[in-house]
Amino acid sequence: MKRELFAVFAIGAALIAQTALSPAQEVPVRSMALVDDRPVERDFHRIFNGKDLTGWDGNPKLWSVKDGAITGQTTADKPGQGQHLPDLDQRHAGKLRVALFLQAHSGRRQGLRQLRHPVSQQGFRSANWVVGGYQADMEAGATYTGILYEERMRGIMALRGEKVVWDKDGKKQVVGSVGKAADIQAAIKQGDWNEYVIIAEGNHLRQFINGKPTVDVTDDDSAKQARSGVLALQLHAGRP
Repeated sequence: MKRELFAVFAIGAALIAQTALSPAQEVPVRSMALVDDRPVERDFHRIFNGKDLTGWDGNPKLWSVKDGAITGQTTADKPGQGQHLPDLDQRHAGKLRVALFLQAHSGRRQGLRQLRHPVSQQGFRSANWVVGGYQADMEAGATYTGILYEERMRGIMALRGEKVVWDKDGKKQVVGSVGKAADIQAAIKQGDWNEYVIIAEGNHLRQFINGKPTVDVTDDDSAKQARSGVLALQLHAGRP
């Protein structure tokens, strides 16, 4: 699948995850200044300290912290093959807020995050830091930011605007809509910071960008669904 994507992938200092869930509690998905020093919100903790990659494990040739942001970048002499940056803290209960900066370049590149990769914390380095699982996409183009993909497994689980049920037989059923793809795209800021919220409660996964819902997925396929695992960022394979 070819996608026009961004070459420098940055995740901001306001990357936080929830430590405990309350069924009645909703994550506010409002526009806000993300890269700042505001206190951590109730029931959330920061999973990136804004200074270094403490608590994360990735290829040091590709991942670094620049100007207070996690940055993944490949070059001609340091190519990537789809390496990930796993967060080794598995306390996250299923709600994640990220500050995302999109910057377009001539190369094809993609930054994504995997949620609930169903493996142990060991073995990332021997496996070239490659993980799989539910994946919230982002790109500098106009198609894929906000979709739900499943890396190394079922592929695209929901396009932008789709409300989907994956039934117990592993078949995708589009049962409704959370909005128009064009309206979702219009809310995405190119060359600027965006707020990406991911909510995974049991087998129910939802994503929001700058306050707009992008997908709503219920995964009833018990043979393939993931209810726990690690969180990871991905630097996509391809040209520098």
